[in-house]
Amino acid sequence: MNRRRILGGLFAAASVPALAACSSGITSLDGQGSGGGSGNGSSADGITIGTANFTENQILGYLYAAVLGAAGVKTKVRPNLGTREILIPALKGGDIDLLPEYQGALLHYLDPKATATEEGEMQNALAVVLPAGLQILPYGKAEDSDAFAVTRETADRFGLSTLADLKKQNGKLVIGAAPEVKKRVVGVVGLKDVYGVEFKEFKSLDSSGPLVKGALKKGDVDVANLFTTDTDIAAEGWVVLTDPKNLIPGQHIVPLIADRKADSTVRKALARLGNALTTEALTELNRQVDKDKKDPEDVANAWAEDHGLRKSAG
Repeated sequence: MNRRRILGGLFAAASVPALAACSSGITSLDGQGSGGGSGNGSSADGITIGTANFTENQILGYLYAAVLGAAGVKTKVRPNLGTREILIPALKGGDIDLLPEYQGALLHYLDPKATATEEGEMQNALAVVLPAGLQILPYGKAEDSDAFAVTRETADRFGLSTLADLKKQNGKLVIGAAPEVKKRVVGVVGLKDVYGVEFKEFKSLDSSGPLVKGALKKGDVDVANLFTTDTDIAAEGWVVLTDPKNLIPGQHIVPLIADRKADSTVRKALARLGNALTTEALTELNRQVDKDKKDPEDVANAWAEDHGLRKSAG
C-alpha cells in the first residue's frame, strides 16, 4: 500500500474533544498537528481530495468528503488517481489538497530506512521526514496493514506459516502484487533483505483486488500481497503469513494534507471521523463495495450519516 510522476490532467463542524491517545502518537487537536504546518491554512475556497487506486482508499476519500461537507467545507473527490508516486507530487503541487494515508506505508515511502513500528513513534518520525508544505493530522482508530497470504493448500504443501518459511522455497514460488511492491521495503525488497526470500517470478497485478485474488485462487501465483481489511481472506480460508521480524509496520489511517488547507475546521472534522471509524467498520465498508457491488460514495455517505457525521440528504 505505499505509492512519483507529476499528475497530469488534474485541475490544478462542531468542536470536538481531542482524540484519546492510544499510543504516544500526536493526537491532540490543539497546536499544529504534526509535520511542521504553519497553522495558517484555510479551507474557505474548498478542498480537493485525492485517492489511490483501490477500493478502501476511495471509500476513505468519500468519508473525508462527507465529514468535511457536514462541517461546511466544499469538497471535490478525485478517486482512483493511482499510487503514491503520483499522489504525493500532486499533493505538493496543488492538484489535490488532502489524501487518506497509512502510517507505516507512508513512512517507508518517505524514508525506506525507517525503523519505527509503533504508532506514536511512526507519527513522530513522519513529522520529521514529510516534505515542506505537507503535514499529517491525528491518526485514527482504523488500521489496515499489508499482508502476504497463501492458500491453505499451499501452506500445507510447503509448511508455510511465517514469512521466514518462504526462504525454504527460494526460487520456487510466484508472488503476485501491485507493480510497485516489487521495489518496496514492504514487498519484494524487504522480504529479501529481512527474511532472505527470493521468488521464482513476480507477477504485476493489483492492490488486493480482483486480479491478484483471482490469480491466487487459480494457482497462478503462490503468494499474494493483500490488505488485512480484505474480507476475502477469511471467506476463502487463506493463510496470512505471520511476520516475526516485524517487516510490516502498523498502518493506522492518517490524513495527509497540504498546509494551505489545514485549518481548525478541517482538523476537527477529520478527527471526529478518525475517532469513530474502526477497523471492523472499514472492513465492512470494503465488503459492501467489493462483494455487494455498491458505490463507494454511497457506502461512505450512508455510514457517515448513520454515525452522525454527515447531514441527512433529506
